[in-house]
Amino acid sequence: MEFFYDFLDEGIMNFIEKRLQEVPFLILDGAVSTEIERRGVSVSDSLWGASALEDHPGVVEAVHESYYEAGADIVTSDSYQATVQGLTEKGYTEEESKEILRTSVALVKRAQRKYKEKSQDKRPLFVAASVGPYGAYLGNGGEYRGNYGKSVEELKAFHRLRFSLLAEAGADVLACETIPSFNEVKALVSLLHDWPCAMAWFSFSSVDGKHMAEGVDIGEAVRYLDREKQVVAIGVNCIDPSYGEGLIKQIKKSTEKPIIIYANSGEVWDPKCGEWIGHAVSIGRYAEKWISVGAKIIGGCCRTTPEELKELKEIRNRMMCKR
Repeated sequence: MEFFYDFLDEGIMNFIEKRLQEVPFLILDGAVSTEIERRGVSVSDSLWGASALEDHPGVVEAVHESYYEAGADIVTSDSYQATVQGLTEKGYTEEESKEILRTSVALVKRAQRKYKEKSQDKRPLFVAASVGPYGAYLGNGGEYRGNYGKSVEELKAFHRLRFSLLAEAGADVLACETIPSFNEVKALVSLLHDWPCAMAWFSFSSVDGKHMAEGVDIGEAVRYLDREKQVVAIGVNCIDPSYGEGLIKQIKKSTEKPIIIYANSGEVWDPKCGEWIGHAVSIGRYAEKWISVGAKIIGGCCRTTPEELKELKEIRNRMMCKR
């Protein structure tokens, strides 16, 4: 078994700490599926944006490259909704499903390489592999409730194959994201121990700005993760941006690890109408406050765009000029 991590010699955590000595915060990418959709590809399938991995890989790669161009230090694979179970249910063989998951990471790496060749950008750049929650596979909004009724062992069994494929696909870090359930946190940490060279960040979903989606206190989950050496950052994602400041403060009470936040645009998906409602607010509007209370990795989630990352880049440049 081999692992390919660009910064393995000094450790990903050390790399993050080192980079954060040079910049006030790291920039994470934004939404992938809605960017794929903006480029004319339907994401209405149960696989969401992951359906484009097989049918429109060039579009996926272009989206990834657009985020590097906008200033992202970390770009995440289009594997949030992709599982072997879900892919086989759509008619792919198990081997085809495995290859699609590997492809999700390969496309980010290719976009990274193309961007570096074109731009001569010397910044250290990350590739993250998205490990979405069990609720994403269910396709019923379970990632915003977390009431799966599944044990730690059952969740480990669900995640194991995809986790192993992504851990060995060449990403620098695994993004265990939109996690609503404490049992799911425990399951993924247990799997992480099986790949001792792998590193991961954990970000929770929260619907009230205080708890994980299933109702567990955020601080309890953070304290559980804080002791894990392989966990390089802890935070929240897919949240209303107005919850960000309070959640960062809450997380900071229980860890000294870098805090990661990537919020939604502020719009809300209405499953009855099948459309996004409300008004979008740029994450740039919140970023400086998030930084002031402790955020170290900032990006966007649903409905955010490369244009918003350019705002984050401008904010970082201004902050660095004041140093």
